[in-house]
Amino acid sequence: MNYIEAVKYIHSLLKFGIRPGLNGMDALLHFLGNPHKNLKYVHVAGTNGKGSTSTAISNVLTDAGYKVGLYTSPYVTDFLERVQFCGKPVDKALFAKCVERVKTAVEVLEKEEVIITEFEALTASAFLCYKELQCDVVVLEVGLGGRLDATNVIETPLVNVITSLSIDHSAILGNTIEEIAFEKCGTIKENGNVICSFGQPEGAIKVIEKTVGEKNNTLTIPCESDIKINKSDIFGTEFVYKNEEYFVKMAGEHQVKNMTCVIEACNILKKYFNLTDENIKNGISKTILPARVEIISEKPLVILDGGHNEDGAKAFYNAVLPELEKRHRVIVIAGMMADKAVEDSLKPLMLKTDVFFAVTPDNPRAMKAHDLAEIASKYSKQVFTVQNIKEAVKIAHDAADENTAVLVVGSLYLAGEIRETLLEIF
Repeated sequence: MNYIEAVKYIHSLLKFGIRPGLNGMDALLHFLGNPHKNLKYVHVAGTNGKGSTSTAISNVLTDAGYKVGLYTSPYVTDFLERVQFCGKPVDKALFAKCVERVKTAVEVLEKEEVIITEFEALTASAFLCYKELQCDVVVLEVGLGGRLDATNVIETPLVNVITSLSIDHSAILGNTIEEIAFEKCGTIKENGNVICSFGQPEGAIKVIEKTVGEKNNTLTIPCESDIKINKSDIFGTEFVYKNEEYFVKMAGEHQVKNMTCVIEACNILKKYFNLTDENIKNGISKTILPARVEIISEKPLVILDGGHNEDGAKAFYNAVLPELEKRHRVIVIAGMMADKAVEDSLKPLMLKTDVFFAVTPDNPRAMKAHDLAEIASKYSKQVFTVQNIKEAVKIAHDAADENTAVLVVGSLYLAGEIRETLLEIF
């Protein structure tokens, strides 16, 4: 099996959908010899901010010279963004070898009527890679929820991080913030350490505190009063936390919330690894993710963002609003998943938009462009449906001048599809 065949095989398991629960994952890992055991972990759950938080922690540990696995999702342009080693995608040949072992196991389990999903097969493949690479530590981002997520087969991690919580994936995780928090807190094991971002909804923090007490964990919540923001714009934020200066390249003050979790998590990791304050600062300053308020061009200003739920969209809007105020024209290209709070997510941005192009991302869950256009027409001055995503970029390019802002928003699926075109054209 080569790399292309391996990715194709993983994708072939999409037909089994999402099946919350750990029975299949336990059976698969048992067949593979439990490769996840005897590795150390940082486990990151939450609704928004998991990716940047996980990546920053990985960068800090890598900066300190450790062999670090990073498991994250989704990817934007390269499938192996999801399975990294020391800040880079794992070797394709190694990944293919590990997927081949997983495929053999899946075929045996199928005969026993045990169904393995795409995410379970990928997670098991990642564990095999990290065992083979003899990782000193693995930063493990939860896929969906936490309690029944495939990553939750691990024993007590060195640190649990719970980033910003809000209501998302309600059909699976619940309709209230308390239900969401319960699912995320399912990652908390006995006698561990929990870092929780500040500003959580009251109902969520009550559930977190209750779980921490029941599981005999320590709980650290960064104190907002310990933060001073010196400068913040779309090119990043300079801030002080507990009298230490930091810089994060990713735009938006919400990233300060994520990075204070990183700092506190790394302070706990100092018990296990030789980490310095300089490593923490370096790791944070190196952290940047594609399609998270990513600046494609400055003149015209072109920003790509994959924030896909209401809180993520709000954070994006707050980050770019000062720049929008300086522009005489705002063009938006948007494509959303139909199972998201589309109108609530995009309304603030649509009210600032002069021209709105609705597109359909290449995903079975995508909202049709004409349905999105119908929503946008309530708020934006000019709304158009464009069937071809590349054509939408070309039209936006031709309509833009130095004082125009072009924003491409709505979904990481759209971002992955459109990013290369944006880089080519602008």
